[in-house]
Amino acid sequence: MDHIQVTCAIIERDGLVLAAQRSAVMSLPLKWEFPGGKINHGESTEECLRRELFEELSIQVSVGKSLPVSTYQYPTFTVTLHPFICSIEAGEIVLNEHAAITWLAPQNLHSLDWAEADVPVIESYLVENRVDAS
Repeated sequence: MDHIQVTCAIIERDGLVLAAQRSAVMSLPLKWEFPGGKINHGESTEECLRRELFEELSIQVSVGKSLPVSTYQYPTFTVTLHPFICSIEAGEIVLNEHAAITWLAPQNLHSLDWAEADVPVIESYLVENRVDAS
């Protein structure tokens, strides 16, 4: 079974967090996720995140604090997420791969249908920011 290493960005702006909806043709179609992607051989997690966010959303980000790594086993593959809190440095968001994006207050993140691997990342983000999700 494949085990992929993936970075993901929790992009903050004005107290809100960016969520991106996977397109209908991607694996886990129409699930919500933190944008990012597979780490290439020899690439650092930060380099990967900057490259993926530019490819997927046409933005340049500053990569901030890392959150705990999260591993999730789907039926056909295992994914390990390397999450980072980021902010947009330059560019306007263009949806090159995703179906939609939305900006949510941290306490409202659970209102979306997330890819299962991203759920523990939300939890660690809320703990990090001492947000009461109840």
